[in-house]
Amino acid sequence: MTQQVKNLKNNILLNFVSENKITYLTGLTFMFLASSIQTLFPKILGNTIDLLKDEAYDRNRILWEIGLMLLISLFTFLFTYIWRMFIIGNARKFECTLREDLYKHFQTLSPEFYTKRKTGDLLAYAINDVLAVRMSLGPAAAQSINGIVICASSIYFMLTSVDFRLTLLTITPIPIVIFLIILIGKKIRLRFGTVQDLFGEISDRIQENIYGIRVVKAYVQEDQEIDKFQVLSSKMLDANIKMVKTSSLLTPIIEGCFSLSFVLSLVFGGHMVLSGQISVGNFVAFNTYLAMIMTPIVSIGRVINFFQRGVASLKRLEEIFRIPPSIFDSEAAIQGNIEGTIEFKNLTFSYPGMKKPALENLNLKIEKGKTIGVIGKTGSGKTTITNLLLKLYNVGPGQLYLDNIDINEYSLESIRNSISLVPQDTFLFSASIKDNIMSFKNIYSDDEIEAATKYSSIYENIANFPSGFDTILGERGVNLSGGQKQRVSIARAVIKNSSILILDDALSAVDSVTETHILNNFRTYRKEKTTLIISHRISAVSDCDEIVLLHNGKIYERGTHQELIEKGGLYDEIYAEQSEKHTEHCRECQ
Repeated sequence: MTQQVKNLKNNILLNFVSENKITYLTGLTFMFLASSIQTLFPKILGNTIDLLKDEAYDRNRILWEIGLMLLISLFTFLFTYIWRMFIIGNARKFECTLREDLYKHFQTLSPEFYTKRKTGDLLAYAINDVLAVRMSLGPAAAQSINGIVICASSIYFMLTSVDFRLTLLTITPIPIVIFLIILIGKKIRLRFGTVQDLFGEISDRIQENIYGIRVVKAYVQEDQEIDKFQVLSSKMLDANIKMVKTSSLLTPIIEGCFSLSFVLSLVFGGHMVLSGQISVGNFVAFNTYLAMIMTPIVSIGRVINFFQRGVASLKRLEEIFRIPPSIFDSEAAIQGNIEGTIEFKNLTFSYPGMKKPALENLNLKIEKGKTIGVIGKTGSGKTTITNLLLKLYNVGPGQLYLDNIDINEYSLESIRNSISLVPQDTFLFSASIKDNIMSFKNIYSDDEIEAATKYSSIYENIANFPSGFDTILGERGVNLSGGQKQRVSIARAVIKNSSILILDDALSAVDSVTETHILNNFRTYRKEKTTLIISHRISAVSDCDEIVLLHNGKIYERGTHQELIEKGGLYDEIYAEQSEKHTEHCRECQ
């Protein structure tokens, strides 16, 4: 997998060009034809002017010359349209391919990557950076090649058809222009990189504020949030102004140099006309060629701007593509269903960058069909068990087994197809309730969907919505209560009917009556399958076949609810504390 990512990074552009070489060659051919034909126009125009000077001009010859100019214009239009369709069209295809490859790469990266990156930065990669690369590969590259051909052809005709001395004199400023463009272009690239970084920060700030709008309003933080955003916005403005100041130098420098070229042409070329060294037609053709050269040179400022932005963005994208997936299948990975037996053997695990183990010397075997409760205070390692079972993080060999086979020998697809998870941070998509329950897989009948919602005690709520199961949820299910979101998430896990079900503090937002009802349903529905109920509430695990109490990443106590109460240890203390709080809450309700 690491090698695949490396190859992707190194060859994505070359592979795309190779796959589309026919269209690229066709586009380049028509580009050369359009540019070459276009440069014939000034020469014919000059000839026509010289013919008109003669009072006894040949009318048919004049009409022939005019007809040639019309044909040149027609074919220039036609060939330009064709090459733009191929070259610019390919740039659009590459943009799509690059964005898809980036998205695929995001899917392969572990949670560790996302904990170190802001969402706004990732959005900037997928939108702004990909766009900048497309602009450099499409319009910028096309204008560059087209401009080179036009300039080369024009200078050739100026040298051979008019006068080489006048040509050399008038194009003297061009090398100065090119040198200044390269110098300024480097600064543009650096300043555009800064702009992109700040765009990521602004995107992240906006997204964070939208997601947390209830908290912002509840704690009257609107003014503080506005102040923070204004600081970021001011930084973005300053960075853009600096970039504009630099890029704005290009056009006046180019136009100034070409103004000098036209002055030289007017002074020395006019003298040559008056002295009879060149004809009026040649002088007009010469200045037309000079104008044709000026057009691509003037646009070179914008082209360099696009190229430098594209280079800066490509560098940022390459940094992402260089990050290899830390979790991937071995070549001989086992494909197939997992029955549900789980065993931890002396498992010790630390999160990357953390010195203290999240789990230490964990020994636990869960037989197929058993319901196990895992309880503990915050930071005790409960959720880490979920992360390792789903192989969101790598586990050392010989420490975690599924059906008596090392978890590292299974394919990721086999592991995750065999496990249903209801996470403590419930996530719902901006889609219908039905699509959220089905996970967008049209493989479930309406009866199965209805049964899943009844098991999770959300059916009646959904039935009361005006659109029922077709009700569209807001972003992250914002139009549902916390308890409703958890129960929809539970229905999503239930309908999957996996051999292993993990409830990771998935009942924290439901009331005790609903919690009891859901757990009773599970005892019937999950009778032959393995269930892990991870919670900080003893009421959620009290009826489990076995309860494991984690403390500082270790198994501190284990047994049935009654056994742990009779033992009088930490579990009993937590139970007493929660019972007391429940009693006080009931009194307040009365």
